Amino acid sequence: MQRPVYEVGNTTLGQLVDLVADQFAEKKAVDYYEYGISHTWKQFRDVCNDVAKGFMALGVEKGEKVAIWANNVPEWLYSQFGTGKMGAVLVTVNTSYRSFELEYLMSQSDSTTLVFIGGVRESDEYLKIIREVCPELDECEPGKLECKKLPLLKNVVYIGPEEDRMKGMYGWDEVIAMGRTVSDEDLQQRQQSLSPDDVINMQYTSGTTGFPKGVMLTHTNIIGNAKSIGECMNLSSEDNLCIPVPFFHCFGCVLGTLTCVVSAATMSPVTQFVTDKVLETVQANKCTALHGVPTMFIAELEEMEKKNYDTSSLRTGIMAGSPCPIEVMKRVVDKMGASEMTIAYGQTEASPVITQTRPEDSLELRVSTVGRALPNIEVKIADIVTGEEVARGTQGELCTRGYHVMKGYYKMDEATAAAIDRDGWLHTGDLAVMDENGYCKITGRMKDMIIRGGENIYPREIEEFLYTHPKILDVQVVGIPSEKYGEEVAAFIILREGETAESEEFRQFCTDKIAFHKIPEFFFVVDEYPATASGKIQKYKLREQGTCLLGRQDAADIATA
Repeated sequence: MQRPVYEVGNTTLGQLVDLVADQFAEKKAVDYYEYGISHTWKQFRDVCNDVAKGFMALGVEKGEKVAIWANNVPEWLYSQFGTGKMGAVLVTVNTSYRSFELEYLMSQSDSTTLVFIGGVRESDEYLKIIREVCPELDECEPGKLECKKLPLLKNVVYIGPEEDRMKGMYGWDEVIAMGRTVSDEDLQQRQQSLSPDDVINMQYTSGTTGFPKGVMLTHTNIIGNAKSIGECMNLSSEDNLCIPVPFFHCFGCVLGTLTCVVSAATMSPVTQFVTDKVLETVQANKCTALHGVPTMFIAELEEMEKKNYDTSSLRTGIMAGSPCPIEVMKRVVDKMGASEMTIAYGQTEASPVITQTRPEDSLELRVSTVGRALPNIEVKIADIVTGEEVARGTQGELCTRGYHVMKGYYKMDEATAAAIDRDGWLHTGDLAVMDENGYCKITGRMKDMIIRGGENIYPREIEEFLYTHPKILDVQVVGIPSEKYGEEVAAFIILREGETAESEEFRQFCTDKIAFHKIPEFFFVVDEYPATASGKIQKYKLREQGTCLLGRQDAADIATA
């Protein structure tokens, strides 16, 4: 089992790419099944160098913000490590964003350059949004944009057909060609000027509540985190990781691409999550690892019931983003063959993984806990009032401290101070219990906790119980406002294909199995859940949906007064 040799804390992203290319030159770095694109590590370094020079030719300086708005296309991957080499801060843009959100992010981040594709749902959707935000692009010359709404934005780089490009945009190939005017020595000098403690990546929190905040992550933050993640998976140069999770999210660009780089494993990205495309990639590339949120794995398992796919090469991967039902994990192990599938928990502010299960952990540990702390990371469960560490087995807020904690929220000092206390502990806002061996169980989010008539109810517990019903494919539990109780429990259920059910069936299933006050008062059968582009289910939208369906707006006003 071979892995690259480097030192966390003394290595930048650019240096990492170089040393992996030196140590594993002819090993395969990238294998895009959809495009028929593959690169050895030496070739990958060369491509990243060309992209870095292109950004330098645009006049992008060290520390400037380069935003990228695209799904998992090759140019995203090249931009991630190209900016890492020349020192620009890569700002990742959620693929679900529309004009208001894009304008906010570009303005708040002070981005001077935007790289984007035409769209992900429609070929020209992003072009329409860009025209709305920056109509000046129709008249100006490339590199000379003066946008009224975004005065700092100067360069817009379009990944797509020449005929679709607006007058004021550069084409991707044009930027690469411009980079030929930058010498190897100039790039090397720029790369050597970077410090491992420099911010190199800025990711905006998913925005399930309030305005997104720009999380500033350094070379050391994300390289160190990726190294520990790879080691927890026993990932090496012999592995090939299928990455269907979005690059704009930490799951894609840290747990995915960067974890491959620090391990010299092959990256097999999927442009956009489509179940058959994922399974075809696993089969064709003989992937040994696969990432995804539980809903992705559920969809893949459903697809495998309709058509045969060979996933026998799978060994490991990461399931994260939301709790994993035990039945889903059993099927991932038994049907897909990923016997060493791990569970990871964290948040963007922690680069992002805080705890992870290990391959040797039992199935029970992998579904009932989110693992234990990564190496060189501290985790404590703190009293939500005093902040003092509580005894093992006692519920409190999960807090973490170490190299992985973000530098802060960009231009949001108060929010940073609220998240990271004076002793350096990052407060996650998640409720958890730690056992005597350090394994943590997430019991809920402080904001997700339902309080019914003074009784604290944790949705995770009810969801796990309802998952055992044979007709239920997926379930999410939220609190619905109530004038009488403050909140009542509601379950939003997705049924297995071909099944039908009435609320009373589920209510009877719960009776005498869970406490009366935990039995959902309302059951809603739905086809899908509102979710962020990274797959995180937006429970607040389910709460709003239920409130409207039941006409509980008045009760909601009382609850928030």
